[in-house]
Amino acid sequence: MSAKSQLAGASKPGRGVSRRNLLAAAAVSPMAARAVQSGGPAEIKGRLPQAKIGNLSISRMIIGGNQMGGWAHSRDLAYVAQLCKAYFTRKKVFDTLALAEQCGINAFLTSNLLIPLVEGYRHEAGGKIQFISDNGSGPLLDAIRQSIDAGAASCYIQGGVADNLVRKGDFDQMNRALELIRKNRMPAGIGAHRVETVKACLQKGLHPDYWMKTLHRVDYWSAKIEPENDNIWDVRPDETIALMRELKEPWIAFKVLAAGAIPPKSGFRFAFENGADFICVGMFDWQIAADVNLVLDVLGSLTSRLRPWCA
Repeated sequence: MSAKSQLAGASKPGRGVSRRNLLAAAAVSPMAARAVQSGGPAEIKGRLPQAKIGNLSISRMIIGGNQMGGWAHSRDLAYVAQLCKAYFTRKKVFDTLALAEQCGINAFLTSNLLIPLVEGYRHEAGGKIQFISDNGSGPLLDAIRQSIDAGAASCYIQGGVADNLVRKGDFDQMNRALELIRKNRMPAGIGAHRVETVKACLQKGLHPDYWMKTLHRVDYWSAKIEPENDNIWDVRPDETIALMRELKEPWIAFKVLAAGAIPPKSGFRFAFENGADFICVGMFDWQIAADVNLVLDVLGSLTSRLRPWCA
């Protein structure tokens, strides 16, 4: 029997589903409707705190752009990148960034690949969110120049790029990147997935204006080091925490939810309690208000930190 004939048969009385029941089943329940429609700025419990990196005032939570670009770190689920790209239409990106601004998030951190969307959001939607570029696509210095021309508020050396440059011993390119960014009067950062990257930069005398370093718990079920399959980004968080405790530059922690494997409440608390000054979090529009409120709750109930606030 074809799918069409099955549906037609099911809609007849006596075949299990009446027309009324079929329509009711297709409707969204009141609870589900509230979940889909929730997340407006009216639900925010307070003002999201901001702190300084150089001359920039940045909200303690920054929205990341991985989902918007289709880089969702989906482990072995092959369809997730395509799903994210289908969800995040141009209009949806604009609406998501506008909602983030309305909820108190004033910075958007993403790849230079999304510069056309950033520029479109500013020019077409009147958006004001600050753009922090990771410069992860293309030759590093060219990517930085592209980001500067696009009005970036800050640039940094993307974590994977920095890891690779350190492996190759190319500290000269890293130094030239920092100089180029600072020459254009903006804070210059270094990203890293590996704690060895931060250590090597320090040994070579590279001191950025801020660090962009992964931090997350490793007690979620897919946190297996071998074989790694896009499933873990801070293999030794204890070492990250200990090292960052000794540094005075501001720290933006990212992958704090291990790309969706850790509940936000515990992931945010783990990051802030262990020394992060800011967190960068990829969010869908329907998550933004709840995440902002969770950050407010965590910051309002912190009783101790292993590192002084550096921003």
